[in-house]
Amino acid sequence: MIEGNLKELIVEALVRAKEAGKLKYSQLPEIILERPAEKSYGDITTTVAMTLASQERKPPRVIADIILKHMSPTPSWIERWEIAGPGFINFYLSPSFWHNQLLFVLNRGDRFGSSDYGKGMRIQVEFVSANPTGPLHVGHGRNAAVGDVLARILTFSGYQVEKEFYINDFGNQIELLGQSVWSRYMELNGKPVPFPENGYHGDYVYDIAREIIARKGSEFVEKDPAEVLPFFAEFASQVMLERIKADLEAFRVTFDSWFSEKSLYQNGSVAQVLETLKSKGFIYEQEGALWFRSTQFGDDKDRVVIRSDGRPTYLASDIAYHQNKLQRGFSKLINVWGADHGGYVPRVKGIIKALGYPEDILSVVLIQLVRLMREGVEVKISKRSGKLILLSDLVEEVGVDAARFFFTMRRTDSHLDFDLELAKSQSKDNPVYYVQYVHARICSLFREAKKLSIALPSPQEVDLNRLNSEEELSLIKELYHFPKVVIESALFLEPHRITFYLQNLASIFHSYYNKYRFISEDLTLTGARLTLAKGVQIVLKNALDLLGVSAPEVM
Repeated sequence: MIEGNLKELIVEALVRAKEAGKLKYSQLPEIILERPAEKSYGDITTTVAMTLASQERKPPRVIADIILKHMSPTPSWIERWEIAGPGFINFYLSPSFWHNQLLFVLNRGDRFGSSDYGKGMRIQVEFVSANPTGPLHVGHGRNAAVGDVLARILTFSGYQVEKEFYINDFGNQIELLGQSVWSRYMELNGKPVPFPENGYHGDYVYDIAREIIARKGSEFVEKDPAEVLPFFAEFASQVMLERIKADLEAFRVTFDSWFSEKSLYQNGSVAQVLETLKSKGFIYEQEGALWFRSTQFGDDKDRVVIRSDGRPTYLASDIAYHQNKLQRGFSKLINVWGADHGGYVPRVKGIIKALGYPEDILSVVLIQLVRLMREGVEVKISKRSGKLILLSDLVEEVGVDAARFFFTMRRTDSHLDFDLELAKSQSKDNPVYYVQYVHARICSLFREAKKLSIALPSPQEVDLNRLNSEEELSLIKELYHFPKVVIESALFLEPHRITFYLQNLASIFHSYYNKYRFISEDLTLTGARLTLAKGVQIVLKNALDLLGVSAPEVM
């Protein structure tokens, strides 16, 4: 991007100014280039003159003038510059530069916005990881959308990404699911038994019980519960896991690997890693239980890993699981968790350090809660689960595109109010419809041009000098910034930057579309404007692909 070239020019100007005795700095300052908030302030601005003021003991505007006088020769892609306010240097790039950027978009096509920023670094993104004890709800949906979009953005940015689902298929919650299904099984067979305290409710438990009856009949009615409950737990968790997989696939989310918590106990990983940490002094025994010295890593108290009765806590398998991840050679681990796990982050980073790795190898993205709203009132009851609003219900009502777009429309650390009626509406107030409609409009333009036997000229043939209005140049500038938005989304793990960008691009295009005619008797101008529309179409499609949202040709 041109910012790199501009930085070099500024550095060269600073060096010349010092050699000429006009500046006396002892160390080159950091040169920060930004996109001005106001269009009137140019295309790129820098505060380097203000940064130097304390070293030079000169007013920033004087320093700015010195820098500009030593910036020679002026490259053709800079139309002009100015000193503004207390000492900002604002650069205005030439129309020819922007026209060349549009050509670059066209030439890159579906790879525009991609980069080798990640240099092939291996990254694992672990997300959703819901207990296979019930169907996915809308909270899981936001987690799934964020995790999947992050993986797409990172892949597009040159990282080698593996998506993983951690299956919590070991422990009390699985046993409780088995007991719940067994209780419903006995009830359906006319032999009711007490339902377990804190058992799993909802129609899906009855559905699993009916499936067992369809396969096994009343085979288990007269048998000892202790004998049959392991079967019920295993069967039920497998049914739920398959349902989770199906719901995620319908939501356009797939995983490269599904990792079983149970396997960590079956292959001895938990016992091995606890013994290793014990030998290092990070695990100790007290009152018959095993404890992790998490206070050494900033936790408010040490944590139990094996209870006095021999039952492991979640922390035991989490230690083994993160050791397994690290042993697989990932350069970076990204965990996408619900915000209620925020207090768990220092603990897991402590595990990483205790295992001998730098804690910053792990990044945790915390997802805040989702409230479903209908006409200003919160929707609290699901039609099937009795307690939770299911992801499948949401997708059935608003569609995959709207659900994914809305889930990534806010910062992950912000609560999300999901307006159901807005998500379904076909109006400019619906952000996903507003964005998709741009793509459909452009496709309609091309169909109209084809009917009139107007061919889209090749990039080499089109006269882009005809694109000289403020609106046209603004559109091209917005396209130019897409790669930077993608890299920043990857760097800061913030998928909402893509939805923000799309809404802004859509707003600029709609305004332009409503003001100008794309197809006219002036074929040269028509060709230039259709070429601009093609550039917008490319970027829209690429950005929507990152969100896992379709780019419709007709709406």
